[in-house]
Amino acid sequence: MHLIDITGAVACHRHTNMLALTAGVDSLDFIHPIKVGDLILLKSRVTCVFNTSLEVEVEVFSEAIETGEQKLTSKAYLTFVSLDKNGKPAQVPPLLVETPEDEELVRQARVRRAERLKRKAAE
Repeated sequence: MHLIDITGAVACHRHTNMLALTAGVDSLDFIHPIKVGDLILLKSRVTCVFNTSLEVEVEVFSEAIETGEQKLTSKAYLTFVSLDKNGKPAQVPPLLVETPEDEELVRQARVRRAERLKRKAAE
């Protein structure tokens, strides 16, 4: 989980060029185990931006040393809040949405956000 959080924060920083605070993890799905000796590869991308927050998808892959075979082992969606130099929430730059796949990622992220806000309101 620590590597997932760091990888997500790197994606946020690259998008905003600001510090980011982890606000939450929507889901963390474990799909396949990582075997001892396998390499661990992490891939992250910003899926949607809001006002001062953004969602990042992090995928974790294992790579077998002997064969080079890669398997998706886990996937997580994290929400980060972008912070200015004073540690206050800051406006996030817009996300460049270029492909139908990008549009679908944004749509799914908005659904997750609506569910997250609904759960928070029910608390």
